[in-house]
Amino acid sequence: MIWTKFTVDTTTEAEDLVSDFLNDMGVEGVMIEDNVPLTEEEIAEMFVDIPLVGEDDGTAKVSCFLPEGFDIDNLRRSVTEELKKLSGFINVGSGAISTEPTTDDSTWQNNWKEFFKPFRLYDDIVILPNWMTWDEIKDTDTVVRIESVMAFGTGAHETTNLCIGQIKKYLKDGDSIFDIGCGSGILSMIGVYLGAGYVKGIDIDPQAIKSSHENAAVNGFSDDRIDFEVGNLLAEGDDAKSGSGFGVSSVDEKFDIVVANILADVIIPLSSKVRPYMKEDGLFITSGIIDEKEDEVRQALIKNGFNIIDTVHLNEWVCFVAK
Repeated sequence: MIWTKFTVDTTTEAEDLVSDFLNDMGVEGVMIEDNVPLTEEEIAEMFVDIPLVGEDDGTAKVSCFLPEGFDIDNLRRSVTEELKKLSGFINVGSGAISTEPTTDDSTWQNNWKEFFKPFRLYDDIVILPNWMTWDEIKDTDTVVRIESVMAFGTGAHETTNLCIGQIKKYLKDGDSIFDIGCGSGILSMIGVYLGAGYVKGIDIDPQAIKSSHENAAVNGFSDDRIDFEVGNLLAEGDDAKSGSGFGVSSVDEKFDIVVANILADVIIPLSSKVRPYMKEDGLFITSGIIDEKEDEVRQALIKNGFNIIDTVHLNEWVCFVAK
């Protein structure tokens, strides 16, 4: 479907008023771009996983995506008149209006690249956007290239960081890893770089699997070393059948390490489903757990026969390692 991106250049002071006016004009949702710093609470709620850059300069862009047939000329006239009214008592900025044709998967899926910069984890792991170079890379670094993050996962978020730390601590050369909720494949790829013999990743989102395959390819990993497929361990009934796109019946291996960086509300029921995918002495590494859910997840693991051997905290996030 062809859409038209309709953008108003304004200020952070006026962005809410402009957004409200667009909604009143029949627009279904707006997108605000500014550099106002997020609070720690907002970052936690958003589960942000791309490092945020930029300094607040007071400017803002308010955009919406208009379907074919929408009266864009009328909207432009109405917004221009409204900005003139608002300018009498508030700074509306330039008020420039621009339009840009786009498709529903072309423009905004690449906007994140502007904000994704190289960064370092645990002193010796570098997460590097595949379209960039970085002078700070050392010969001893493990460099993980990222081509696509259409799904969650660059390694910047505390929960991903926690999982990586525990994989580094417990992984033995040649171990196999099952990455449940693989997102962009970041944990799977780092697992291979750290010495895993084979990694299997699943996710309920087909876009995540596409992203994971793209990232594995730019890192030079073959399918016999790392592989991904759509799957859902919590699927019931018809969804759990092979070929449905959401079942995991094709995953019949047992793994040395199972890692799930998801959310507490998913880990709790998952703790009753994961045992068949673990070797007898296998480890279950879980994160994505906000501290207020720590006790609830702990009790679910214990109830399902797990012995928690390690608990790690980073800010308000928690990671469990269980056998």
